Amino acid sequence: MGRITAMGTMLRLEKHFADLKQLDQLACHDSPVHRLDPRAKLITVLVFLVCLLSFDRYEVAALLPYLFFPLAIAARGNVSLAHIYPRLLLFLPFALLAGGLNPLFDRQVIVTIGAVPISGGWLSCISILLRFVLTLGVALLLIATTGFNDICASLERLGMPRPFAVQLLFLYRYIFVLGEEGLRMVRAWELRALHGGNMKVKVFGSLVGHLLLRTFDRARRIHLAMLSRGFHGGFHVHKRQEFGRREAGYAAGWSLFFVACRLWNLPSLVGSIITGGLP
Repeated sequence: MGRITAMGTMLRLEKHFADLKQLDQLACHDSPVHRLDPRAKLITVLVFLVCLLSFDRYEVAALLPYLFFPLAIAARGNVSLAHIYPRLLLFLPFALLAGGLNPLFDRQVIVTIGAVPISGGWLSCISILLRFVLTLGVALLLIATTGFNDICASLERLGMPRPFAVQLLFLYRYIFVLGEEGLRMVRAWELRALHGGNMKVKVFGSLVGHLLLRTFDRARRIHLAMLSRGFHGGFHVHKRQEFGRREAGYAAGWSLFFVACRLWNLPSLVGSIITGGLP
């Protein structure tokens, strides 16, 4: 019967969960970006994503100016990129799954750099990976400079129905609870296992079943605890913020930059100016 190696995987997952938790701790820092109203940051990120995802699948060079936004936010928000890049690795397999096989199926040559022909499959694969880095990186920076509770509260203020916003917050919060429960179960199994840390599929299925039962029981206890503390489906935001001139300038300025990058291929224009100006 097949076996599943659990120990190394669980240790890596435990580290990734701890890394993701640190994002909310970063949101407690103070910086010009942290002090902005979350709605301005949400609107800006939304425009960023719409412009970024509207490019053709073969575009690569035109996406490069969008790297300026996460780099600027990380610098102004005092968020080290070392807190962001390791978390990208957790979701990198999904991007590779989406675009990793493109070079095998799309072999039509689109461009030639020097004497090297580049197929559409390689261009689309690089484009997918670049969009993945930009999209997830900006999302992580948004959490690190805002906090997920403020993000969900701002989504409600922007018009999202309250049940959806609350469920989104619960999904984020309690996925860590579920993950920690699963890690405790696997750790307990490892302490009792006598066969070197390899888990049989039958044992793995039993653990998943027990985790499901524990999830139902934990959800009931959490619900009763929330009701006893007066929870009625609303958000409790620690700091009240207003959408003022600074927020309007932030959202408008970045949005104009994103739209300009979408309408004009800035790297191509800069290259044309440089080559056109050379003797």
